[in-house]
Amino acid sequence: EAQEGAAGLGEVLKASSSSLYLQASPLTRSFQLDYEHNCFRKDGAPFRYISGSIHYARVPRPAWRDRLLKMYMSGLSTVQVYVPWNYHETLPGVYDFTGNRDVEAFLDLTAELGLLVILRPGPYICAEWEMGGLPAWLLWKPDIILRTSDPAYLAAVDSWLHVLLPKIKPHLYHQGGNIISVQVENEYGSYYACDSGYLRHLLGSFRALLGSEVLLFTTDSTRAEELRCGTLQGLYATIDFGPGSNVTEAFGAQRRVEPKGPLVNSEYYTGWLDYWGEAHASTSAAWVARGLEDMLQLGASINMQVVSWQRAQPPGEWASRADYKGQYKPVTTSYDYDAPLSEAGDPTEKLLAIRTVISKFQPLPVGPMPPATPKYAYGWVALRKVSAYPEGCTVPSWHCSTAQHPSLSLQYADLLDVLDVLCPSGPIQSQFPLTFEALKQVHGFVLYHTQLPWDVPDPAMLGAPPHSICDRGYVMLQKEYQGTLERDGQTTLHVTGRAGDTLDILMENMGRISFGANTSDFKGLLGNLSLNSRPLSNWLIYPLAIDTAVQQGWSHAALPKSSSEGQVGPAFYTGTFETPGIAWDTFVKFPGWSKGLLWINGFNLGRYWTCRGPQQTLFVPGSVLHAGRPNNITVLELEGAPPTPLLLFLDRPLYNRTLGCSTTATE
Repeated sequence: EAQEGAAGLGEVLKASSSSLYLQASPLTRSFQLDYEHNCFRKDGAPFRYISGSIHYARVPRPAWRDRLLKMYMSGLSTVQVYVPWNYHETLPGVYDFTGNRDVEAFLDLTAELGLLVILRPGPYICAEWEMGGLPAWLLWKPDIILRTSDPAYLAAVDSWLHVLLPKIKPHLYHQGGNIISVQVENEYGSYYACDSGYLRHLLGSFRALLGSEVLLFTTDSTRAEELRCGTLQGLYATIDFGPGSNVTEAFGAQRRVEPKGPLVNSEYYTGWLDYWGEAHASTSAAWVARGLEDMLQLGASINMQVVSWQRAQPPGEWASRADYKGQYKPVTTSYDYDAPLSEAGDPTEKLLAIRTVISKFQPLPVGPMPPATPKYAYGWVALRKVSAYPEGCTVPSWHCSTAQHPSLSLQYADLLDVLDVLCPSGPIQSQFPLTFEALKQVHGFVLYHTQLPWDVPDPAMLGAPPHSICDRGYVMLQKEYQGTLERDGQTTLHVTGRAGDTLDILMENMGRISFGANTSDFKGLLGNLSLNSRPLSNWLIYPLAIDTAVQQGWSHAALPKSSSEGQVGPAFYTGTFETPGIAWDTFVKFPGWSKGLLWINGFNLGRYWTCRGPQQTLFVPGSVLHAGRPNNITVLELEGAPPTPLLLFLDRPLYNRTLGCSTTATE
């Protein structure tokens, strides 16, 4: 059936080759399904799109035009765009469509550049985005059942759609805009619930808010069970698959649920994501090009995953995300994806191979491909620990230069010493630990503080119940770093101490699951800690607002400490550096550092984890930097900084290297 449908469409394409990619001029703009000829029709003429995904939320707004223009010059007629619900409704009823979140400005720019849009507004989008785009505040109701007909969930969805979709409606193609189709949910067939009533509810909401003319569709894998649970009459069913798949067999799966209509691969995987501790994923350009050509020869419409996905925008916690594949698998900060357009927006060999294939099927735009953005290797920057007032200096040390490293000096502060700044409202008292969600903490870190209730002269086991460490805990006893507790990893430590000694566990949210059996991914200590199986109690719990404190400049106004040795345990390191009169894109490396986060000028650039890898650098967009005035650096190192803290700014990324971790404390 797939071959027959493709052959029929091929005849239409050949007969209409002169008009296929030229907009017809009817009185009414339209974008519709043609079941008789197995194709789309745009303004009455047969149409096939070649599309690429771009995430406005992952690309700095100053770079939107550059990335879109490169996509257009590659021969793409269309871009596919996700809308992350949690990026816009940050708290219940609190909406943000400004700055990098201005989705309508992004849509206007795509139209200005002559690109059509396929919109994917969810409410669940996956996209390797925090919780698949669902807001974490949904979990403030702990018994909510996500992505189902649960009334509490549907009420939140309806409220969101009534805000978003009216903004989208004027951009629909038949309304004079450039959105040709809208996806409902995403890969719902892979979710355990298989709730057709939920899909029917979404279909009704989308129709009520967008009208009856817009083309609505679903996307699922080629597995029969997933297509059964993920499709619904009234939503056109499309599929996704990557290079190496048998194209005829894959489209045969689509034909089993859509016997007629255009063949569509809504997610053609041109690369893949990286997980911490695993090798950098790569997919050969030749393999991607061959699969693309096979699909185009069948007359299929295609969206490529992914053409330009990049590191998250502020707040940097959006760089937190994970999958669940038998175990919790946090994803690296970088979303380079081995994509045809790199994380920095540079055309790659893969992009040129795709462009060559497209040129066999339709004319390319006239003109050259825009070049790579300029990069600059700013070189080594010393983050030296200095005393509060170095000899001969009468102002705080971060204003005093040094002879060896004139561009930057460093102050540092133990995290435990600045809790009043990071949690200005003070701690919450509780007999037992509370989750992030119970504390209404969406991202970042929470500190749990208690005291040893008895003397522990011999090593005793500090441990947690199964599945209760979410996701990584940094343990300090009497402010001395003891080691880590980790989800699906080490969940016990041996400690000694005296009654009354302070015990602190800094819990890190490494990212809520975006794809897997269940996206209800609660964070923090989900169960009580025990010492030799005796529960600990009387906790002081500090929800930390680290991003806010850094953005407000706290870390560059605090007094520094001095040290002659590498600091162990969670601590802040700050300083300034100046660029040589330019502000170009760059990449920062962390030689000898362990694990932590980086801010430059208050902009959260995400996590580094040098010993786990494979990512060794963080991308720094030039738009973040200041030219001609100091740039503020803040590093939160969680485990242990090197004796001589250095950062290295490069003009290229390092994605595929994993270093051995050396323990800096007894674990």
